[in-house]
Amino acid sequence: MPTPSQQAILQEMGYTFWRFRDQGSGSRKQTAEEVAPPVEEASAVPVVEPAPVARPVAAPTVPLEDAPLHNDRAAAIARMGWDELTRAVRECSACALCERRRQAVPGVGDTAADWLFIGEGPGEQEDIKGEPFVGQAGKLLDAMLAAIGLARGHNVYIANAVKCRPENNRTPHAEEMAACRPFLLRQIALLQPKLIVLLGKAAVHSVLDDDQALAKLRRQPLHFGQIPVAVTYHPAYLLRNLPEKARAWEDLCRAKKLVEAG
Repeated sequence: MPTPSQQAILQEMGYTFWRFRDQGSGSRKQTAEEVAPPVEEASAVPVVEPAPVARPVAAPTVPLEDAPLHNDRAAAIARMGWDELTRAVRECSACALCERRRQAVPGVGDTAADWLFIGEGPGEQEDIKGEPFVGQAGKLLDAMLAAIGLARGHNVYIANAVKCRPENNRTPHAEEMAACRPFLLRQIALLQPKLIVLLGKAAVHSVLDDDQALAKLRRQPLHFGQIPVAVTYHPAYLLRNLPEKARAWEDLCRAKKLVEAG
């Protein structure tokens, strides 16, 4: 049975705990074990309906370090270590987003992590603090991580498709994501995670170059090179669309199975 703290996390994600009556006396409410199983045991993840058969989305097959480099800037970034990469992100002026930022937001977490979470771009609080996912969406992401036994900074790295805040928190433009993509590719190459979790459509577009709806992608078998990819909703979207939290929970359970299987 989930601990009180785990129940609180799952309730924050939008789950209601039910208890069944005895059979024969009408319908019964589900127990907490049936709705939100312990996250410590992989075999106890919630049962979800079978995924529809879908054609895998095409993904790059060349090793990341051998991907074609189209300019000297991308080639230079592809040779950087973590410290040099972080410095290059903070000093970047490759697109117009640098003109209004307080600071660039390279990423944060364990640089030997199995899990890589990629979001859209920094918001106002991230622009102030220089760390991704520190506003309300970040609090929800932390709760989502805790629900599957993870924690920020422990076997988890968090990055964004763009490293500078788009004005008014708008969706990054394609050219802005293209300017930041060499940084993101280098982060993936340095990490070599067991799984990439893409949070929202902008992250999907940046990493997989795919414009399909998330509803079509989130349950498909996806890869970036040899790395499995899971797709789910951005926490900011979940804050505005509470019923989708149940689907995000399913996505996280599938993601956990992928890591454990690898």
